[in-house]
This record gives sequence, structure tokens and C-alpha cells, in this order.
Amino acid sequence: MRKLRSIQNAAVAAMLCIAGGANAQTEELEQVGRLIDDALFYSDKYITPATDGAIYQAASGWMASAKKRDFLHFDVSLNTNVFFVPQSDRSFVINNSDLKFFTLTEGTSATVPTALGNDQQVNLTGQLGDEEVKLKTPEGINREAVVYPCLQGTIGIGAGFEIIGKYSPKIKLKRSNYQVYGVGLKHSIAHYLGWFQRKGINLAVLAAYSKEDVTFDFLNVDTSAGTLGIDSLNGLVDTWQFQANASKEFGNFEVMGGFIMNTSAIEYRVAGQRGSIEDIIPLQQVLNTRLEAIAKSRTNYIGEASLRYNFGHFGLQGIFAFGKFANTNFSIHYQF
Repeated sequence: MRKLRSIQNAAVAAMLCIAGGANAQTEELEQVGRLIDDALFYSDKYITPATDGAIYQAASGWMASAKKRDFLHFDVSLNTNVFFVPQSDRSFVINNSDLKFFTLTEGTSATVPTALGNDQQVNLTGQLGDEEVKLKTPEGINREAVVYPCLQGTIGIGAGFEIIGKYSPKIKLKRSNYQVYGVGLKHSIAHYLGWFQRKGINLAVLAAYSKEDVTFDFLNVDTSAGTLGIDSLNGLVDTWQFQANASKEFGNFEVMGGFIMNTSAIEYRVAGQRGSIEDIIPLQQVLNTRLEAIAKSRTNYIGEASLRYNFGHFGLQGIFAFGKFANTNFSIHYQF
């Protein structure tokens, strides 16, 4: 891996050397390569807690009821999702020894926010040729809870099957954007198991696929070679979810519990306005190629508890999901 990085950095240096002519010096070009290494190191530490949290946010509330829905009967809901940011995922420590291009302006180590952390910043400096490059570390969203709305619809298609769709428009949070959408297939199975049906216990299973897209303000670096154009960092998550729920009705109330297992593939990329350095080399392309090395997969096991109250064609529901993180979902339903 180190050899590959060296080759990639050398390729960047060679391209800069060709484009820059006699004025470009080898040392400066190597420093650009080290700056890229620092950007990759920081990217991983900064955004990973946010993409992990996005998986939990998307997992909650897929199954509004374990009851069997009749053919062409709908349930449409407006959901408000509240994700509680754990303290352990709000910050991380950087040391001068972690960095190749930058150094801390004060001290040899510092605690800095992740994308889910506070808005405190630390000053970093680096040397590019005769020029001093100064940078403030990116801020977090500075919230202990992340709230976003989501629309969801369910339709019965017969034989105990239902199709579920979930969609959230791109929501602008402080220094970030978040979006989730997906589709699921639910099947009620209590009628296969006579004992549960006789006891009035509803059982259902679900398989769902969703995409989560989170974007945060990142590094706005201006050098003698031009602006780098990496002012935003994007995390893209593809999640497959499998779930089993059981519920029982008590008058107008439905009490439900469930177990969720999901597996996610996470990729990262830099984005933002095209930097002036792109006139010399395709820096965003180089960085995004390097970011493939920190792509991740996650498997989560999540418990879910729910209480729903139905009145007429309407319903109110609260869902609490728990595991590594805690997440709540409140929704109002219209059934027809």
C-alpha cells in the first residue's frame, strides 16, 4: 500500500513538473504528495462517525406494523427521525506524528471535532516551497442530536406482501447535507404459524435496500499551485437490511418489538467547486482514487421497540432503535 501511494504521489509530482516547467521544484512537488496523504488521513477520521450514524438513521422505522395489510391498502406517514450523537464519536486526537505535510501551530497533539462534533478549530501550518500554507481544521455540526424528516409509504400487494418506500429530500444541516431513500418488501407470516395467530400475535419479516448520502464542508486550501477544490467531503452508503418484528394489539394500541441486521458498503469522495489546481492536474480524481483505500463495510445488529396508537384512519407512533447508537423515530400515519 505504501509503495502504491509513493507511485501515485510520484505520478502527481511528474504531472506537476511537466505542467509547471522550470519553475517547479522537485521538493515542492513531493510536498503536494504529502499534503494529499494528510487529507486522506483526516478524511477517514473526520467523516467515518457520520456515515456510521447515517446507517442507524436509515435503519429505523421501516416496519410501521407487523399486521397483515389487505390488498391495495395504503399507509402514508411523515416521520421525524432523531439521532443522538454519542460523545465518543464527536472528536478524535491528532498528533504531529500522524501528519506528513502539516504540523500543529501550537503543541504536538490536539483534540479536534469529527463531522458530528463541535465547531472548535485548530490551526495547522505547512511549508510549500517558500510559501507557508495555513489551514483551520473543519468544524462539526455542533449538535447533540440530529433531526431530519422523512416520507414513507406502504401498500399491500396481496398474499401478505407489502412494498415500502422511504424518501427524504436533501436536508441542509449545519455545514452538511443529508439524504436517504430506499425500498423494502415486507411479508406477514403469522398465518403460517397457528399458535401465534390464535394468540393474536402478528409476525412479519422485511428485506430493504437504502442509500444514504452525507456531505460535509471540508478543507479549503489555497496554495501557490492554486486552490485544491476539496472543500466538501461526501460519504455514500449502500445498505441491505433484514428485519423480523412481532406485535400485539391492546385496543387501539399496537406494541411491537423487532430485531434488525444490516450490512453496508461505505465509499468516500471529495467534491466541491473545481480548484484552480485542476488546470494542472486532475487532483479530485487523484484523491478520489486514493479514497478507495479507506472504503469500508459495516454490519450492525439493532434492537427496535415501538408503540403505535390508531384512531380512525390516523395513527401516531414512536420507535426507539438501540445498539451501538440510539435513534428515535416519531411519525403520524394516514391509512386507507
